[in-house]
Amino acid sequence: MRTYYCNEINESLVEQEVQVCGWVNKIRDHGGVIFIDLRDIKGLVQIVVNPDDPILFKIAESIRSEFIISATGLPRLRPPESENLKIDSGKVEIVSSKIKILSIAETPPFQFNDDVNEDNRLKYRVHDLKSEKMQKNLMLRSSVANLIRKFLQESEFLEMETPVLTKATPEGARDYLVPSRVNQGQFYALPQSPQLFKQMLMMSGYEKYYQIAKCFRDEDLRADRQPEFTQLDMEMSFVNEDKIINLIERLFVKIFKDILKIDISLPIYRITYSESMDRFGSDRPDLRIPFEIKNISSILGGCGFKVFSDPAGKAGSKVSALCIPSSAKLSRKDIDGYTDFAISKGSQGLAYIKCNDVNDLEKGLQSPIVKFLDTKIIKEILINVNAKNGDIIFFSAGKEDLVNTILGSLRNKIAEDKNLIEDSWKFVWITDFPMFEHDVETKKWKCLHHPFTMPKFNNKSDILNAPEKLLSHSYDLVLNGTELGGGSIRINNIDIQNSVFKVLGLDDQEIKSQFGFFLDAMKYGCPPHGGIAFGLDRIIMLMTKSNSIREVIAFPKTQTASCSLTGAPATISKTQISDLGLKHTNKDLKK
Repeated sequence: MRTYYCNEINESLVEQEVQVCGWVNKIRDHGGVIFIDLRDIKGLVQIVVNPDDPILFKIAESIRSEFIISATGLPRLRPPESENLKIDSGKVEIVSSKIKILSIAETPPFQFNDDVNEDNRLKYRVHDLKSEKMQKNLMLRSSVANLIRKFLQESEFLEMETPVLTKATPEGARDYLVPSRVNQGQFYALPQSPQLFKQMLMMSGYEKYYQIAKCFRDEDLRADRQPEFTQLDMEMSFVNEDKIINLIERLFVKIFKDILKIDISLPIYRITYSESMDRFGSDRPDLRIPFEIKNISSILGGCGFKVFSDPAGKAGSKVSALCIPSSAKLSRKDIDGYTDFAISKGSQGLAYIKCNDVNDLEKGLQSPIVKFLDTKIIKEILINVNAKNGDIIFFSAGKEDLVNTILGSLRNKIAEDKNLIEDSWKFVWITDFPMFEHDVETKKWKCLHHPFTMPKFNNKSDILNAPEKLLSHSYDLVLNGTELGGGSIRINNIDIQNSVFKVLGLDDQEIKSQFGFFLDAMKYGCPPHGGIAFGLDRIIMLMTKSNSIREVIAFPKTQTASCSLTGAPATISKTQISDLGLKHTNKDLKK
């Protein structure tokens, strides 16, 4: 039906008959001449309809925004003063000789340049997807996916599929469950990830696997989280951490160079989990923020100010400082507001020193705490945090986790509030995560990554005897404060795997019931292997500088995990419920 896309109409086609198809972006009547801006997936072109053809003109008069039409005609050069150099076809226009209406459209619910709330955009998602922004986002997503496939295939990876209807296994989040009609009373689980299957593919000898997989987690939603999401999933045999990290770095160099024309310097910076928490209060630090946290416990251990000296000398506690540069221009009102913010994170308050003159320790510092500190200690603090005139130093003291939360959150908030975040791309690898952490609610141990991650130990007995001391062979890739993905070297020994399950509180029967199939597969040989998985939606969100992954998913769910377009989730009929062998309590269900 078309001979050219709209953006392909240019000076080389003047006086050659062309046919274009698309949506009417805008229609204007200028003194008896009708101008139609026609839009397709690749761009815009202007169609001219003259009144000397009454039938054609009458058709044009009936056309409205979002009608789908085909137009045939001869391109001509636009007068210089009417060129639109913002679009590819902006130097020409098509003088129409034939227009055919292919589909009529009601008045659209909103214009693309309107300030439309997200609820309406999701309700009328089919219309919203026509916008230039959404089309650019989704085309970029397609380009990234194609590049990933090509890169991995050239690296001898096999693209393989794993089941969507599988068995519920504890992997950190709630499963989405699907009742079985054939096996009534039993349920499938939708996969939180292909973790166990990709490891079993390594046991089967495939060595290099990848999949762009759909995954499902029934958890609370936020801007970078959806109940269903897309994951780039990878696994390799006979590798170590460095080999995996080097491969991923080359992949991201290619993605950013080919798609965004941005060069990434290699190697990407690496820090341990412990260092990241100490310096940034987070395991996904934003390195674009030009100031960081300093652990000053060693300075304050012997000071007479017990608020600082007690936690400074206690295991599991610390005192840290966050020096905010003078460019933030914090007012007294700001300080009070950030104090309230710190209290909302669990702090008792927020001690500070305002550095009017760092060379005058008696009169140049403004603070309610300097009177409790020796001049020598104050000087050491100023040197340690590299304080300059006009800076403000905030302090937090207490348990390490609490201090990290308070100052890490404060660092991000001040940087965002005061526009101190650099406009750049800052990658960082976080390595050596603790193997286990204690769950406050359940009073049990849980894995920071997952229970198939290889712990670091001197003796196997360390796993059961000292789980709190173990680190793991794990690594996360972070970009601009967002975790893109994470991975690890996996356990390939049944005794080690069973020990990890035992630390998590599983007894022999639970291990057999939940993971028996996996352990049985491991009995027949399991090579050393490792892998990584990335949230594709998050990668595209950052690359397009969107505020939410909903901006880069064609048909996303809302914050309440519902679909405004289709009305899902929805009730089903009594017959469907009965077929599944389930009982219902909703009297309003349809028969």
